Amino acid sequence: MVNNKLAIIGGSGLYDVEEFKNRELIDLNTPWGKPSDQILKTNYNGREVYFLPRHGRGHFISPSKINFRANIDALKQLGVTDIVSVSAVGSLKEDLPPGKFVLVDQFIDRTFARNKTFFDEDIVAHVSMAHPTSTGLMIACEESLKKENIQYQKGGTYVVMEGPQFSTLAESNLYRSWKADVIGMTNMPEAKLAREAEIRYASVSMVTDYDCWHPDHENVDVQKVIKVLLDNAAKAKSMIKNLIDNFENYIDPNDPANNCLDVAIITAPEKRTKKTVEKLSTVAGRVLNK
Repeated sequence: MVNNKLAIIGGSGLYDVEEFKNRELIDLNTPWGKPSDQILKTNYNGREVYFLPRHGRGHFISPSKINFRANIDALKQLGVTDIVSVSAVGSLKEDLPPGKFVLVDQFIDRTFARNKTFFDEDIVAHVSMAHPTSTGLMIACEESLKKENIQYQKGGTYVVMEGPQFSTLAESNLYRSWKADVIGMTNMPEAKLAREAEIRYASVSMVTDYDCWHPDHENVDVQKVIKVLLDNAAKAKSMIKNLIDNFENYIDPNDPANNCLDVAIITAPEKRTKKTVEKLSTVAGRVLNK
């Protein structure tokens, strides 16, 4: 029987759920370097859960400098099977005001300065990203939001920009013309790497501002964003507590993340070097060590 373990990757303003007890901070190393910070292991209602602050505690890592590969590898080392990403985003639509949550199910990856795969040396793998988030996990998030009466939209497209600067007006209008819903800087390559590691992934995006396209909100002001951020973080903590209790009820045995590496690795076995097989042992050992 699989021991399902949930991890929360918290973005801006969400580093912890303070009332969690039995706390342990875990310091891990990976073949890709160290993760963003120590990983909090805790128990809530008898369930083990992990918490990783994406930007480090105190927010000192820029989006482009996040070691996404180390973050995902470290969580996989801990036996994590399900990741819920919680992140701050700008809205690209009038009906997604600050304070509303979006359960993202699609991404447009506009990043260009990041390492986006574990399979970049000796071993090549092509995983499908057609459906980048896990339906069952998203339903669990939706049920948790409903329970807390948090306003949300189910489904939406997240444009991931490089940052750390906010968009120009022309860029913002371009993304709106694509019918995208929100814009942020952090869910890629995180979602791609989670899929490569066969970890189910869900994205809960918390709207903090209207980006710069809105005539009444032309300048994105960090101080205003922080105020909404803190309000959103309080809502997210309530959602997370419900999620820990219910996520296992919605696991889909046919989720594409469960065994996607079975049909993804294209490199002939004799070309797979021992060094690279060892490097990939955590994320891909299930298939490489057969």
